[in-house]
Amino acid sequence: MSGLLLRLAGPLQSWGERSAFTPVRETATFPTRSALIGMFAAAEGLPRSDTAGLKKYEQVRLTVRVDRPGTLLEDYHTVGGGFPKERTAATSGGSHKDAAVITRRQYLTDAVFVVAVTAPDALTAQLAAALRRPYWAPYLGRRSCPPDEPFLLRRHVDDPENELLTGVPLSSPEPREKSGETMAVQFLRERPLPEGGPGAAADVVEVNDMPVSFAPHGRAHAGRRLYRTMEPVSRSLAGPHKSLLTRLIDYAHAEEPA
Repeated sequence: MSGLLLRLAGPLQSWGERSAFTPVRETATFPTRSALIGMFAAAEGLPRSDTAGLKKYEQVRLTVRVDRPGTLLEDYHTVGGGFPKERTAATSGGSHKDAAVITRRQYLTDAVFVVAVTAPDALTAQLAAALRRPYWAPYLGRRSCPPDEPFLLRRHVDDPENELLTGVPLSSPEPREKSGETMAVQFLRERPLPEGGPGAAADVVEVNDMPVSFAPHGRAHAGRRLYRTMEPVSRSLAGPHKSLLTRLIDYAHAEEPA
């Protein structure tokens, strides 16, 4: 097993928790497994209808470090309106709506997440190659939310989860209270930490974002558990905001070719 590291940052992110269309399109407070697996499948050029092709991603374990949780933004959004019926929003029955469709869409602004993607070595290599030269471009939950650079921080790491604790620069400023060698950072893990270890106490979060099918008219998801922890991260990973981009680029470029 090995893995890779992704940094999910940008002006806007939106991680939908429901596949059904609702008047308010909510966002989760963290990247969902469905969105990340969808990103991998899109990068590899997997059609939405290829449900069997999703099986290999069941081997992937995702660990999210929350560098900045971001701020919730709700946008007033309309589709269609002011046009003849044949030019308004389409319906699932093959017709068109007569008037504008009004929704409110939620986004996270100024959020930053670093994701450790752990998988068998061969799958890690496939994902890294696809994310470096994607078939379809990655986005942060919605197509209108492109990621900042650097996006693919490392293509191959022996222990990506440990790298979140000791290696990847933090996209949050160092606290003013400079006591101790570590600082507490929020993590979301797919399996619990060993009892008695640092950050082992966890809140258990039930989510419904395990992708079963991405088919346009047959999307389906299953439930999973997440373990939300506050864990000690080396204070040396934080620093002045003005040097953050330089530190991230240096970290990404320091990787030896796999």
